Amino acid sequence: MLGIQGLLARLVDVILIVAGALLASRIRFEDLAQTRVDGAFITFSVALALVSFPVFGLYESWRGRSLLRLSGQVSLAWLLVQAGGLVLMFSVHRTDMISRLWFIYWTATSAAALIGARLVLHGVLRSMRYAGMNLRNVAVVGGGEHCREVVGKMQASPASGFRASALFEVGAEEIFAPKGVPVFDDFEKFSEYVRKDGIQEIWLALPLSEAQIMLRFVSEFRDDLVNIRFIPDVRSMALFDPGVVDLIGAPAISLVASPLPARAMVQKEIFDRLFAALALLALTPLLAVVAIAVKCSSRGPVFFTQYRKGADGHVFKIYKFRTMRAHAEKKGIVTQATKGDPRITRVGAILRRTSLDELPQFINVLRGEMSVVGPRPHAIEHDEVYQKVVDGYIHRYRIKPGITGWAQINGYRGETDQIEKMQGRVEHDLYYLCNWSFGLDMRIVAATIAKGFVHSNAY
Repeated sequence: MLGIQGLLARLVDVILIVAGALLASRIRFEDLAQTRVDGAFITFSVALALVSFPVFGLYESWRGRSLLRLSGQVSLAWLLVQAGGLVLMFSVHRTDMISRLWFIYWTATSAAALIGARLVLHGVLRSMRYAGMNLRNVAVVGGGEHCREVVGKMQASPASGFRASALFEVGAEEIFAPKGVPVFDDFEKFSEYVRKDGIQEIWLALPLSEAQIMLRFVSEFRDDLVNIRFIPDVRSMALFDPGVVDLIGAPAISLVASPLPARAMVQKEIFDRLFAALALLALTPLLAVVAIAVKCSSRGPVFFTQYRKGADGHVFKIYKFRTMRAHAEKKGIVTQATKGDPRITRVGAILRRTSLDELPQFINVLRGEMSVVGPRPHAIEHDEVYQKVVDGYIHRYRIKPGITGWAQINGYRGETDQIEKMQGRVEHDLYYLCNWSFGLDMRIVAATIAKGFVHSNAY
């Protein structure tokens, strides 16, 4: 059953969506007598929002969550609701009755309101938590560097809503005693303290080998209203941040697996297809002009195609505008473009410097072979070389390659004539995999548009 907070949150969202539609109508139609809205469209959007928003986790607890990620989830969920509404209106032949400007104003105002309301509420809760209110008291069980790190992060972020109120030392050579936090090494005294002082959560910051200790704490507090969470110390084993997933009905911790959960992959897939379709539609005139320029620059096809590896190592054919004169290379050898390369045409040099040669890759995105944001794909021949000499290179294949990426906006573009350059690119790619969020994707897209079209290393 929904709690009162969940019902209020849904009610506020409904009010904001309807208010956004009414405000958009007032903005669109200056003459008040002409002011109108499409009630069926609004009703459907409200209903779809109530169904879709919980899927994106918009009504879950915000404690410890990234505001940027939350804003991205709200934006994506609302855009999908509006896209669904347009599809419905099209299917019942009512799109001609909808003002396009009104729809754009409504989408923008309601998105701003939905995000703004959450930011305001988060700001209020943040102020309360800094003042010592609305905090959950946590007892941390563990020892060593991992335990120190967990407590340190908690103390460094009071706005997350958690407060370290007790510490139970387990097998630590050096006693870790954070200021103002009582430390225990006697199990009975610790249990008594938890029950008498209102401890609401116990975090087990332990390695996987301490199963007996974990079982002891779970058994002791089985009949108490205390949340017990396991924060495993798997830094020496897990490549990406470990997460618990449901696998054939049993909980499993991923140590080396895809770093993006299934829900994130769905969000990314939907965004990629929509963005690629809109980009191809908007860029059609530019694509036509570039295609003509390429055809006139030298003999050969408009597009350059080459096989690349995608997610899970699947091979696909990538599309680019041709930037070089037609030439033949030995089988199994792909020569990278260098500064002043005589194979590059005049038009090709401009396209490579401005990254306009990459635009046809939106076709690959629309076909599901690439993503808008992700690790840049390399020639298969180069993959085979770098995979042997660059640490972590293979893990770039865990998600779809992208048109742009975290490495590219941080300067790792163009020729990789030194192993150190490729190592730096891979390190940035792995950072992206470990820290992915919809907000990070939007940041990369914005940075690419703002400064990514021209780069001194692109030739």
